Amino acid sequence: MHQNILRTIPSVNELLESPEISKLTDLYPRPLVVDAVREVLEGIRQSLTDKTVSKEDIKASSQPFAFSPQKLHDLIQHVLQQKLCGIEHAINATGIILHTGLGRAPLAEEAAKQIQNVLESFCTLEIEKLSGRRGSRYHNIEQLICTITGAESALVVNNNAAAVLLALDTLARGKEVVISRSHLVEIGGEFRMPDVMTKSGAILVEVGTTNKTYLKDYENAITENTGLILKVHQSNFKIVGFTETVDLKDLVSLGQTRNIPVMYDLGSGALIELQKYGLPYEPTVQESIKAGVDVVTFSTDKLLGGPQGGIIAGKKKWVELIKKNPLTRALRVGKLTIAALEATLRLYLEEGLALKNIPVLKMILTPLETIEERCKRVINKVGSETRVCLNLSMVDGLSEMGGGALPGENIPTKLVCIHSEKINAIELANRLRNSTPPIFARIEQDRVHLDMRTVYDEEVDIISRALENIFSS
Repeated sequence: MHQNILRTIPSVNELLESPEISKLTDLYPRPLVVDAVREVLEGIRQSLTDKTVSKEDIKASSQPFAFSPQKLHDLIQHVLQQKLCGIEHAINATGIILHTGLGRAPLAEEAAKQIQNVLESFCTLEIEKLSGRRGSRYHNIEQLICTITGAESALVVNNNAAAVLLALDTLARGKEVVISRSHLVEIGGEFRMPDVMTKSGAILVEVGTTNKTYLKDYENAITENTGLILKVHQSNFKIVGFTETVDLKDLVSLGQTRNIPVMYDLGSGALIELQKYGLPYEPTVQESIKAGVDVVTFSTDKLLGGPQGGIIAGKKKWVELIKKNPLTRALRVGKLTIAALEATLRLYLEEGLALKNIPVLKMILTPLETIEERCKRVINKVGSETRVCLNLSMVDGLSEMGGGALPGENIPTKLVCIHSEKINAIELANRLRNSTPPIFARIEQDRVHLDMRTVYDEEVDIISRALENIFSS
């Protein structure tokens, strides 16, 4: 039965020569259309030969191949759109400020402009303007990092995992690294600290327990082959209750006494004390440097609010050694990252400028009154004809940092709550994602919620128009 149906499926060439499909070659490259046609036809064949198809389905499909030319056109065009779908502007209405899927930290306007300047022409990446001599791509950005953090030396690589790997490879290859069991973390993409350590050639030495580690545990683990003491900030989870951790200053003192460098993987990379703005305590890079840590590593696209990257900062003796590692060349950042990061760091030279201009910090500190006003604008901009099809209201909610920062901490916010008898919540969220630009929301209790904390002012009207388009179709 299936074989008879399969024989009626048109060939690739037949479809390409048909009026409906041939039009697609005017809109898309022909090789791409050919691939899409093959993919659609293969999908149809697989669905017909699927062993899980019921007898009822076989009986229903016993007639010759019945896809209309328009249906095939739509299927092929959908595949083409998927193939050509790349990175594009998206509206983040999830309330997750550092949304990894949506690119983590959005850049400050100053950073975006600096990237544009570098894109459009040549730039002074590795040349000294005054002397005309060849220079280091890290010189200017290193000065900025040192000025802001108090570090003696610094280096930028392509992310914090690379920073940790490079530092371990340089300071502890073939040597033991003493670390608390509570610090053997896993970050995104199933990258685990023990695996990174193994890859670096360092030898893992676990001390203490999951919930309690004492200074004596570190002291007793040190041997002649100990190359490094490592502390890892629990930036994406919390251990609470019956716990004990060793203060950073005590680890630094131990390292100095035993002549062993101490490294701190800080992760989230806060450069501003968030506590004074009503948020939970988060250790800053400056605190770590002041405590005497030899090397500190942190991300640049989390609380710092810059492009993706990882910074290694600390004492000149150790950072200069890391710079000479051959891996540094493989992990170095390009001109666009340096341009964006330089512009972002310059804002930190005055804390007020950073708070005013860096989107991540602005979103964290946006007053509820401003968020409430955005909610009202979305609701009021939706026309009366559209509002017959859906119920719009403003409700209280909670935003979160995401991206491995401030774990377990929520920020009060306001949400636009959407409910419709015409379209269920899953379908509505799907249609919002397929709008232009795509709008990402969250679903709670069969309601679509739009958290306006993470929505820019200029995106508010776009959301209202998207809702009108969805319910008018």
